[in-house]
Amino acid sequence: MSELALAVFASETGTHLVKPPSGGRWRAFERRFDEREYLERLAAGDYRFLPRSSANFPPLLRAVHDPPAGLFLRGAAAPELLSRPAVAIVGARACSGYGASVARSLGRDLAAAGLVVVSGLARGIDAEAHRGALEAAGTTVAVLGCGVDRDYPAAHAELARRVAEAGLVVSEYAPGVEPAPWRFPARNRIVAGLCPATVVVEARERSGALITADLALEEGREVFAVPGEITSSLSAGTNALLKLGAAPLTAAADVLASFGIEQEEAPGESSPLLELLPASADELVRRTGLGADEIARTLVELEIEGQVAVREGIYRSLR
Repeated sequence: MSELALAVFASETGTHLVKPPSGGRWRAFERRFDEREYLERLAAGDYRFLPRSSANFPPLLRAVHDPPAGLFLRGAAAPELLSRPAVAIVGARACSGYGASVARSLGRDLAAAGLVVVSGLARGIDAEAHRGALEAAGTTVAVLGCGVDRDYPAAHAELARRVAEAGLVVSEYAPGVEPAPWRFPARNRIVAGLCPATVVVEARERSGALITADLALEEGREVFAVPGEITSSLSAGTNALLKLGAAPLTAAADVLASFGIEQEEAPGESSPLLELLPASADELVRRTGLGADEIARTLVELEIEGQVAVREGIYRSLR
């Protein structure tokens, strides 16, 4: 049985297959499928196929209860990248400014520490996690819920290009497969399956990010949730995860500790805002002349890095 044939058949028929079906449609497809010719077409488009039986197939993904027959790859990195220590960062598409800043900061810090950042290229949290990893000149992997040749959403074509230059864009779906609602929950098992740890930044009660977290928990992987405001619908899912026993994430160091990595402080990167604390955000805007958005973004990053704490609207340095 050709795993490539199985992957292409599943893509063309819109089915989810772990092993060959018993019907005549599959047998007829297998007889006429020309693997060599298909591989030549993939290579012409700068795509590759990594079968499940390959020694380079990521062992964590192979271990899930319904692994794909293989992965289609786009990008500069070798397939071995998918077996490196990795963390998934997922969350709401319509995220808040706070959530976007947290995702970007986490992506940057975790990639800078040597972890591969895995996400789904979607709007919101996913895209910010990829951008953060790229800002750190780190490595990131985007897992698609459509054919590996598609940039979805189309607005993220440039981001997908940058991800492919630094790492890989992967999919279990062959080139030409259109996005479909049912493909994205299936995609989430690959996001979770590639990683020992998954971070949920923001999620509504029925968010797809919670599917990823559930899949990670089912496979015995570590799940972190960023605590959020109890009045925010964007925090309903993450706060529910915390009730169920997910580990609260307050800094990138929480994730790094689960990998046995100690975060190094880079000398000379202390924010000048630290010298002005204690102060409220409004006071910092007045005293620095910077915009409120820039101050808010910097304070969120400092809080995630464990450099400041806020109480009753006053930020204080922890250094």
